[in-house]
Amino acid sequence: MPRSVAAHRGAVVELLTRQVAAKGTEDVPLMAALGRALAMDLHAPLSLPPFANSQMDGFAVNSADIPDGGAQLSVAPPVPAGAQPQPLERGFAVPIMTGAMIPDGADAVVPIEKALPSTFPAPDAPDTTVRLPAVSPGTFVRDAGSDIAEGHPALTAGTYLGPAQLGLLAAFGLSSVKVRKPLRVLLVTTGDEVVEPGAELAAGKIYDSNGTLLEASMRQAGLDVVRTGISDDDPAALRRTLQEYVPHAGSTAEAVDLIVTTGGVSKGAYEVVRQAMEGEEADFIPVAMQPGGPQGIGRFQGVPFLGFPGNPVSCLVSFEMFLRPALSAVLGTPLPRPATRARLAAPLTSPEGKHQVRRGSLSGEVLRMEGGPGSHLVHALARSNALVQIPAHVTELPEGAEVEVWVL
Repeated sequence: MPRSVAAHRGAVVELLTRQVAAKGTEDVPLMAALGRALAMDLHAPLSLPPFANSQMDGFAVNSADIPDGGAQLSVAPPVPAGAQPQPLERGFAVPIMTGAMIPDGADAVVPIEKALPSTFPAPDAPDTTVRLPAVSPGTFVRDAGSDIAEGHPALTAGTYLGPAQLGLLAAFGLSSVKVRKPLRVLLVTTGDEVVEPGAELAAGKIYDSNGTLLEASMRQAGLDVVRTGISDDDPAALRRTLQEYVPHAGSTAEAVDLIVTTGGVSKGAYEVVRQAMEGEEADFIPVAMQPGGPQGIGRFQGVPFLGFPGNPVSCLVSFEMFLRPALSAVLGTPLPRPATRARLAAPLTSPEGKHQVRRGSLSGEVLRMEGGPGSHLVHALARSNALVQIPAHVTELPEGAEVEVWVL
């Protein structure tokens, strides 16, 4: 009985959870934390704003000094942003700039355009006055802590650190932050028929697109990727390659936290990954998904292992459907793919009992398929900007039908 997409994704989450916890954390400068995940809950080390300040260029006043009909007030020395003002005397108005500290004794700001005259007096002008309208307490005043008060929860562990989150940390005066360490992944592509891009292409050979496709996806998702050369169909050689990156005495390579292979996971006669994993805690199971049905999961000598199919579209769909969402759930990064609804530009069919993942181009609310369901269509994949999710119980959809899409 094939495993459901949701069940297999849950198994990948379970596989990674312990590994992420053991990986630990590190302190990095703010800009180095972009795209990383916060390692622990953060409470505000100070209030934002740290002091009451003006929301407008205008005059800081005590609202009780201005009756309903307005009043003529004497003008005190101005308060520029960044200065600590003197307390406000009754009957005075203080020229104040946006963001400047509200003087003690003031409880409101009258915007400059409501003043008569509607300009600030020269700093050296003697005995100037200004007529101002009545104003309610608190008008155009940003209270201290009105954004967040000192000690209150600011960000939770696992929060994805984008520009807005890093801006908040900078506003708190922090120059570094504790983040979760990225996973180090060994990516191995397999197959006697596969050669590196740039090499001569002999008869019966194909260039390896899987390595580039997956490494780019993994790096974009924040993983630290290690590539080996292409592994041929010799199981013993593949085992030796994997053992170089497993923690053990005498290992010459830096250990990895996860092994991902492409190819060699089906039921054919030369499935090198299946053969290399004999005796290990690894299962090779069918998942009710097209493309990407054959999947490997488990551990190689204690290191978490995922085996993706060898066709290019299958391996990318496997990453997007299983590994990337699991990283989001366990590590907090990358952000999940944005999911939306769109209407089909043409009818489609889907195999019964399989969750089909098609590729398409989304323009506004209209979705056009790119290529067919085949797992070899790299050109169609390159033209796509969305993954189309067709549930296992759906076998056909008419033009105009609404479907779920993940925006790439």
